Amino acid sequence: MRKTLVIAFVFTLALAANAKNHKIASDTKTTGTATVDVIVQFKHVPGTTHAAKVARHGGVVKTDLTVIRSLHISMKANELVKLANDPEVSFISPNRKVSSHLNNATAATIAPYAWGLGFDGTGVGVAVIDSGVHGTEDLKDAQGHNRIVYNYDSLGGGTDDGYGHGTHVAGIIGGNGKNSSCSNCDLVIRGMAPNATIVNFHALDKNGQGTDASVIAAINKVIQLKGTYNIRVMNLSLGRPVYESYTQDPLCQAVERAWNAGIVVVVSAGNYGRNNSAGTNGYGTITAPGNDPYVITVGATNTKNTPDRGDDVMASYSSKGPTSIDHIAKPDLVAPGNRVVSLQQSSGILIKANPGNRAYKNYYTATTDTSFSDKYYILSGTSMAAPMVSGAAALLLQKNPGMTPDQVKARLMKTAWKNLPLTTTIVDSGQTFIVQSDIFTVGAGYLDVQAALSSTDLAPSTSGIAISPLAYFDSTSGNVYIVSGKSALWGSSAMWGATAVWGANQFMNGQSALWGSSALWGSSALWGSSALWGSSGTTGFSALWGSSALWGSTTDTTQALATMINGED
Repeated sequence: MRKTLVIAFVFTLALAANAKNHKIASDTKTTGTATVDVIVQFKHVPGTTHAAKVARHGGVVKTDLTVIRSLHISMKANELVKLANDPEVSFISPNRKVSSHLNNATAATIAPYAWGLGFDGTGVGVAVIDSGVHGTEDLKDAQGHNRIVYNYDSLGGGTDDGYGHGTHVAGIIGGNGKNSSCSNCDLVIRGMAPNATIVNFHALDKNGQGTDASVIAAINKVIQLKGTYNIRVMNLSLGRPVYESYTQDPLCQAVERAWNAGIVVVVSAGNYGRNNSAGTNGYGTITAPGNDPYVITVGATNTKNTPDRGDDVMASYSSKGPTSIDHIAKPDLVAPGNRVVSLQQSSGILIKANPGNRAYKNYYTATTDTSFSDKYYILSGTSMAAPMVSGAAALLLQKNPGMTPDQVKARLMKTAWKNLPLTTTIVDSGQTFIVQSDIFTVGAGYLDVQAALSSTDLAPSTSGIAISPLAYFDSTSGNVYIVSGKSALWGSSAMWGATAVWGANQFMNGQSALWGSSALWGSSALWGSSALWGSSGTTGFSALWGSSALWGSTTDTTQALATMINGED
């Protein structure tokens, strides 16, 4: 029996009336006299002349976003069309809201292998753009010096962490386990790169919310400080819905600038994997800027609270590709992101709102010690998976300082572990989810630090880029293929293989239809407005790994944006 694959748009572009002006994002308000906050992208780096253009229309410049040749301005809505008509203006979009991606893991990624070789992130700066980072003993070095070497506030309210999210993220990247190293401690809660330098950028408020402008301003500062603090990695455990192509999206343009400046950009995929409101089973739900093909986009796995990755499965809430509008194959990697124990900011809103997520002092022997730790906390989500990869990138760069962001991405993807279960049935809070380990769910596979550090493969630095490939639908064959550009490092032999990732060569068999009983391609389909798949189309898909596998024959594998994910058992 052939299965029906269900993929459709998750994010619907609002206010289609603006579609007539290709220089204004469709969700931008352009009528009335109310003041709106927008980001204006120009064809050249804005200066006094550009500010004067804004002023002529009654606008006020709020933030200079030169990293993407833009200005964050406020202006009456009915003046925006006039401003857009200026030939120097290339695109106008709202200053959209950005949120954290909330929802022991280092062993599952085999990070202890790196520590045994002496790689702990020493000398590598990791920028954390988040809700701030609160200083703790776990973020100091062996001599007691603070490893948070710089603090920057792009939002207002200071650089401390009033939410608790950024501190948790920083701990996953670089916590040294100081507060869990004691005579009666059963587990040392250590981050991936426990001696990396942390550079703190406060861009989300005490509720985990920020804007495009606050994040882009932080990215701009990261680029400026790259040489000062040897910032080689930037972590963004945040995102928002996709409204336009990554080629126009200001948030995506900013992360590309950082990537091209030599900074490995790691972004969480989003927590929409359970969202079936459009009958999509969570496909097409990657958030921005994780939809950008340059950056490393990370989905979340569930370690089942064991150090052995053999029982690990995908987390049902992890967002899936391909990306809406551009159809980029995402995520690139997956890493532990379910019930991750890391640093606690005791006065943060998160712990006050969710006291049930407190970690026990002796986490794995709670039956003998039921007192709670005031140093560590449990969170879940792709927010927690992204810093796993950021820490791994820091380890890789400590060993090979000359690696480019593209080389780091290619190495981590090529060496990723391919043995996640083909399908997993997850029951959580009375709901049942079936998760498939396909390319749009797990990307290249599961982060494997030992394999990445052991590998000697190095993509050429002078040619090729590690952009994530395009998912292409062939209406003749009924298959979806992965297409890499000619300049991509994956080359003509396609890192993703020559076989279709979805298509008529059926991969799954059985009585129950994995993707549901009806095909929902329709007029709002992910692949375009003209129902390429038809209203009752049927497709299966071919083996993703198989004998012509992703990396060759040696591999073998058999909701609205959540502000809090409870995790899965």
